[in-house]
Amino acid sequence: MSSSPDRPGTPPSDADAANDAIRALVDGADGQWPAEEYERLLADWAAAVGDAAPLAAGATARPRS
Repeated sequence: MSSSPDRPGTPPSDADAANDAIRALVDGADGQWPAEEYERLLADWAAAVGDAAPLAAGATARPRS
């Protein structure tokens, strides 16, 4: 089941698809964390929402412009 909001007649956005893929990866992690796949999905999500690059794990937040 997709967690994207229901919008009749509107296809899911790239951000919705990226969110769903991240959620599915986390839900299916089964005790082992797939870090490389997670980082790739975060990059896909960042591109979909117009952010140049997501923060790496453990990095401090960048100032908003």
